[in-house]
Amino acid sequence: MTGNDGEWLAEQFERNRGHLRGVAYRILGSTGEADDAVQEAWLRLSRAGAENVENLGGWLTTVVARVCLDMLRSRSSRCEEPLDTPGALEPAADTDAGGDPEQETVISDSVGLAMLVVLETLAPSERVAFVLHDMFDMPFDKIAPIVGKTETATRQLASRARRRVRGAHASGEADPARRREILDAFLAAARGGDFQALLALLDPNVVVRADAAAQKLGASSELRGAELVADRFLKRGSGVRLALVGGVVGLAAAIGGKLRLAFQVILVDGKIAEVNLIGDAERMRELGVTLEEG
Repeated sequence: MTGNDGEWLAEQFERNRGHLRGVAYRILGSTGEADDAVQEAWLRLSRAGAENVENLGGWLTTVVARVCLDMLRSRSSRCEEPLDTPGALEPAADTDAGGDPEQETVISDSVGLAMLVVLETLAPSERVAFVLHDMFDMPFDKIAPIVGKTETATRQLASRARRRVRGAHASGEADPARRREILDAFLAAARGGDFQALLALLDPNVVVRADAAAQKLGASSELRGAELVADRFLKRGSGVRLALVGGVVGLAAAIGGKLRLAFQVILVDGKIAEVNLIGDAERMRELGVTLEEG
């Protein structure tokens, strides 16, 4: 690739950078990871060149989406050894979000923090299919090779994601007072060791997932079923309080005066159906996690 070719590629890439960063942020929910995905797309473009690329913008979008899908899958498959006791907890590393603060605000506002909370509950392929189709109007025949599915299966992924997003908005975010009531009752039952009260507040098929940082704090990577979840939370939660997580009422825990863990909670029909435990400092910062007084 000649110097002129490199300059042309760099110019074209910069024209697409804002769009690519928007795609990556909506898929990943993290500006830092979005920047990493966009940088990886540039590295792949600079290595491959664009001689045989008819639609550079579409090619770059596909590359970024594939990179993001790999990053999402890496998140869920990462499995650090959980620690057994709260006394063994290590401080979470603070990270610098970096980037242009004004641009960060524009991107965050355009997605909506509450939407990011819901997107976190989707499986990686569902999230990519939903974001690319419903937010960026990419046709399913273009999305299918990215997620490694047939076009029909990709449509089903997006449809399933759409139902979950709509259901979460309808039942999980409409009534903040009701959310507080349910989560207050959950905390009281957990702290008081009331197993039956916990079961009554949990959907029978409730799932609790933890990111890698939360696993380092002792959380299991995934728990399924009301009895297992109730047993895990029984007589715990002394440091957990109501909090705003992505603008939605959830829970958070502070250890030694430092915010360490956020609980994204999805309610369905008045019961806790999904909980995502977030220990990553940058992701909590981007979701604007704020402990309520109490």
